Amino acid sequence: MVGPAAAELLVTVGEVSDRAAVVWARAPASGRVTVEVGRAGQPGARRRLTAEAARESDFTVKLRVESLAPATRHAYRVAFGREAVDGEFVTAPEPGATRPLTLVWSGDLGGAGRCRSPASGYPIFRAMAGRRPDLFLFVGDTIYADHRCPVPENLAGADFRAADLPGFRAKHRYNRAEPAVQAFFRATSVWAIWDDHEVRNDFAGPDEPLMPTGRRAFLEYWPIQPPAGDPYRLYRRARWGRLVEVFVLDTRQYRSRNDTPDGPEKTMLGVAQREWLLAGLRDSEAVWKLVVSSVPLSIPTGRVARDSWANGSTHLNPEGTPTGFEHELGLIVRTLAERRVRNVVWLVAYVHRAEVIRHAPVPGLVIHELVAGPLSAGTGRPGLLDDTLKPTRLFGDGGYYNFGELRVTASGLEVRIVDVDGRVRFATPLAPER
Repeated sequence: MVGPAAAELLVTVGEVSDRAAVVWARAPASGRVTVEVGRAGQPGARRRLTAEAARESDFTVKLRVESLAPATRHAYRVAFGREAVDGEFVTAPEPGATRPLTLVWSGDLGGAGRCRSPASGYPIFRAMAGRRPDLFLFVGDTIYADHRCPVPENLAGADFRAADLPGFRAKHRYNRAEPAVQAFFRATSVWAIWDDHEVRNDFAGPDEPLMPTGRRAFLEYWPIQPPAGDPYRLYRRARWGRLVEVFVLDTRQYRSRNDTPDGPEKTMLGVAQREWLLAGLRDSEAVWKLVVSSVPLSIPTGRVARDSWANGSTHLNPEGTPTGFEHELGLIVRTLAERRVRNVVWLVAYVHRAEVIRHAPVPGLVIHELVAGPLSAGTGRPGLLDDTLKPTRLFGDGGYYNFGELRVTASGLEVRIVDVDGRVRFATPLAPER
């Protein structure tokens, strides 16, 4: 089953560093795609790159632009035939430079039948555009491949469950072609990671037959360029000057089965990714370390078996639950404490509500868990937290679409939860530990 053919040229910019960026485009047919990039306000000094859109990749292309100026607003034009699209993005400052950062994050787009409105599309993207962020972290469930979008309450084109590559591609096209999404993506850069609904609810790594197909479509439709020696790798990191380093986790591809009893051998990240994360956090010289995890730390999820890190609060079950990924989480927490890693913040989506949680699992270690979403899906309400990490809920609310905003300066970090109308529902500062 396939959705409507995209009648326009789609664009997204991602993987932006201090001197490089990846420009992604999806053409409506086969042919040459041209990208021109340069400093904003200097249209005569742009460099030009080309790529061929082919049916094999559903007419998607990715072009890596090198030798950009750090901490600079760049303008670009993507052209296909007579059609052209203009956009802008900001490069990161050099690693030692102190420069403010504004980012927004959220997840969960088009779930539970809350898909593209025939009248307003996905309006929350207009609210996010109004914040003028430097970058957007799309924290999972960028599509709902396993949900239907009935009409007439939704725009036609996604009223099916994806079961093959054309179907997965159509789900991505359906969300990406929405005008508010495209307008927002043309004004900033995007770092996206998948969660379960890019394939199937609560899927667990290689045990899911549709995982390779969903992964291929995800890689085709986002500006992600894995290393040549590991072509399916989705976890990666990004530096924003002296203040911020972002670690984007893949919590799906390498995980053990959810229904496996928790223990030392059970893993959500896999050994290679876990060691990459711990080494990166240890070695990072950034003030703030932002860990992007599509699944939460302290919010139990999953109907039959746990799908997030938490095994389950003892308030819910005094004996705990046999599944979850708390042994691995405990290893991560103990290592951070032993290495005296400070100012670690986890950015989460998944649970369709907003939460700001402070964890103090061991003496000398504080971790903040910031939860946002959904962008457009069913909404939830705060419930009991797993008490393993000794959480304190600073804010919890639900029942409306929302996104999170971080504003990072030399003096600290401010967290905001913003709703679909652009209203700030909660704000609090976080001071860095020295």
